[in-house]
Amino acid sequence: MTGHAEHPPDDVAPGGYAVREATDPADREACFTVRKEVFVVEQRVPQEIEYDAYDAEGADTIHVLAVGPEGPLGTGRLLYGPAAAGKTGGDPSVGSLGRLAVTAAARGRGVGAALVRAIESAARERGLSAVDLHAQTHALVFYERLGYEAYGPEFPDAGIPHRAMRRAL
Repeated sequence: MTGHAEHPPDDVAPGGYAVREATDPADREACFTVRKEVFVVEQRVPQEIEYDAYDAEGADTIHVLAVGPEGPLGTGRLLYGPAAAGKTGGDPSVGSLGRLAVTAAARGRGVGAALVRAIESAARERGLSAVDLHAQTHALVFYERLGYEAYGPEFPDAGIPHRAMRRAL
């Protein structure tokens, strides 16, 4: 099992990694490190738009982290309540999944799907009825396999084509 001593035991996925909520500063920093590797370095998203006000510790944001023996593998974020309103059409029962990133070395091991399911579980625990996300168009099939349905037109975000998607919980 992986994790810090202050964390409860993690459930280790078949791929040899664990997924947990990032609750301490070291975990949150690991989330930001993964995002920098994937979005800023690999996809060339400007650093100043990758990080936002929702990255500060707050009551309406949950970060999840996948960790294996080799270190951080992936991360994702759930916004809910007022934090999600601008991304979900103002519906307080819908959360917003975002900043899902898996390191290149960890792709193909089920890390992304495990992170999405952890975010959905956190959304259910908070009484949400659905999760919205803005998917890069190359990732539409990944999210469709997890039960998400695209809606609305394609739009650019950080110069990358996206589509809005939703899954009822």
